[in-house]
Amino acid sequence: MTPVILLTGFLGSGKTTLLQRLLEDPSLSDAAVLINEFGEVGLDHHLLDRIDENVVLLKSGCVCCTVRGEVAEALQNLHSLRTRGEISFGRVVIETTGLADPYPVLQTLTAHPVLRSHFRTGGVLTTVDAVNAGLQLDHRAEAIRQIASADRIILTKTDLADEAQVARLRERLHRMNPAASVWSTQDSVTQMLDGLDADRARLPALCGDAGPCASHHHHHNDLGVTSFSLVIEERIDWTMFGIWLTLLLHRYGDRIFRVKGILALEGEDRPVAIHGVQHLVHAPTHMTHWPEGQRLSRLVFILEGLEPDLIRRSFAAFTGLACARAVA
Repeated sequence: MTPVILLTGFLGSGKTTLLQRLLEDPSLSDAAVLINEFGEVGLDHHLLDRIDENVVLLKSGCVCCTVRGEVAEALQNLHSLRTRGEISFGRVVIETTGLADPYPVLQTLTAHPVLRSHFRTGGVLTTVDAVNAGLQLDHRAEAIRQIASADRIILTKTDLADEAQVARLRERLHRMNPAASVWSTQDSVTQMLDGLDADRARLPALCGDAGPCASHHHHHNDLGVTSFSLVIEERIDWTMFGIWLTLLLHRYGDRIFRVKGILALEGEDRPVAIHGVQHLVHAPTHMTHWPEGQRLSRLVFILEGLEPDLIRRSFAAFTGLACARAVA
């Protein structure tokens, strides 16, 4: 299965500049990159060979492909070219438009009957402009959705912002999406991408001192976005949990930007990592070992216009596992 990395970020946040670095980096020489227009990236001097009207081979070894129409069509075209031996690639990077919600692309990878047998989600990189992010996050829901869906956040233009401003932004981003690590364009491409796949099963140290099934939440935005976490001490029945999560996302998926967690299941020694974006839940990952600390189930939610108490009460009612009062 070929991993597909999504590169997203608000208009003017430096996606295209980062994409140019990705295309030139030797660590991505095995990649196929889908972009909206060749012209935007200024690829002319990199062109080596034109495979068809939408696909070129770059000197770095990268395959570069324009998306004319649907992402699904572009990916199927790339897969056909690879099957015929005309191109070779080991992963794909897709640059989304600046106003795009990453969710539909993730859904395409998971739900498309042909694509899902050849491609899998390999992580979401979101660029965030250190100078203008504050204003965008106050007023633009798209910027929030892009950050909520990120596995890694890449800060751009940090050289144009003062240290205190960058520090405040880092803190805000962590509150918005505690499950994403924050990097900057000062870091190397290898560092940005290394272990990105594994990040999808990584959970940050959350609520370490919380009691059984405690929940922490904080409002942090005028747009009503809340990140909140549950810690459950008792072992969880996998079937029961799966039905609860499916029903929850079916009912409220539009307002649950992200759910990510690590579960201690009945009859399982190893933890299971789960990860969902809106209505979409990725296949669970059996982790090889527990992170340090107590072996507890932990779930992180990023919600829009939903009270964390609703989730907590729903979980307690459905699974029968007692939950402590929410801790602010």
